Amino acid sequence: MKQESFSDMEYSCRKKKTKREEFLEIMDEIIPWDEWVSLIVPHYPTGKRGRPPIEIETMLRMYLLQCWFNLSDEGVEDAIYDSYAMRKFMGISFFEQDVPDATTLLHFRHLLEDKGIGKLFFDAINRCLEQAGRMMRGGTIVDATLISAPSSTKNAEKKRDPEMHSVKKGNQWHFGMKCHTGVDAGSGFVHTVEATAANVHDITVAAKLLREDDGVVYGDSAYLGIEKREEIKNSLQLSAITYRINHRPGRLPKVSDNAIDWERYIENQKSSVRCKVEHPYRIVKNIFGFRKAVYRGLRKNLNRLHVLFASTNLYMLARAGGSLSPA
Repeated sequence: MKQESFSDMEYSCRKKKTKREEFLEIMDEIIPWDEWVSLIVPHYPTGKRGRPPIEIETMLRMYLLQCWFNLSDEGVEDAIYDSYAMRKFMGISFFEQDVPDATTLLHFRHLLEDKGIGKLFFDAINRCLEQAGRMMRGGTIVDATLISAPSSTKNAEKKRDPEMHSVKKGNQWHFGMKCHTGVDAGSGFVHTVEATAANVHDITVAAKLLREDDGVVYGDSAYLGIEKREEIKNSLQLSAITYRINHRPGRLPKVSDNAIDWERYIENQKSSVRCKVEHPYRIVKNIFGFRKAVYRGLRKNLNRLHVLFASTNLYMLARAGGSLSPA
């Protein structure tokens, strides 16, 4: 137990906790820190040469704060100095150490991106959810969402990000990337994440979002005709899946006032399951603030998406009163 400082004693007398502090306490309790740290250890400097490196967990906590609150390298450093809740989450005492600087965080972030650690975090959380009996099997909901990217050409190359692309949705043009997700139909947890340029159609990535034991797939009208695609027909497992895809509302037949509209009733039943796919997007975009791509290129942004969706699964689990321990 660390000795409390005067600021700790003063803050303990508050009558109310902020939403930020409550959120950080939830995430601090539910994240499997030892497992996540062990995934970074093989790639982290040993400290045999030069100055001793900062503890992995300290850097990991700082990186997660950056992802959750959508801050720059310099911004998260300043925020930790300024916020008691963030400093408490970091476990830093200013009597003993300072906050790692922005350059140190930059190097740590590049290490996670180069080694694909974000996907390792995501896969580890999904394994824990399955072992704990929290993630069901047998059905997947597929969907995609647009994420804008800066269209400015004010950079050294005088051009936009070559891995991003423009696409028209409705009457509006969007420049950026597209995030594709496969969500467990029973629990609502995200089990697969892919990233492409914005002009890639949703249906072309659908096969990568399905699991081997899926028996039914839900999707919106963008996935109509998925069972006719070559990658689906040529696979015994994928061709055996039942595809319950929503039809476009304008294409449904009209019925008389006294007749039962079975077509719309079936569509509503599909939508009642498919709506689960929107909950993780809401957390990533509205709570974590990932509405715009923060880096150039798909690889870096995909690594961040894996970290955010791993955090989203944990946050959804904690809000439901669950844990990663087997039921």
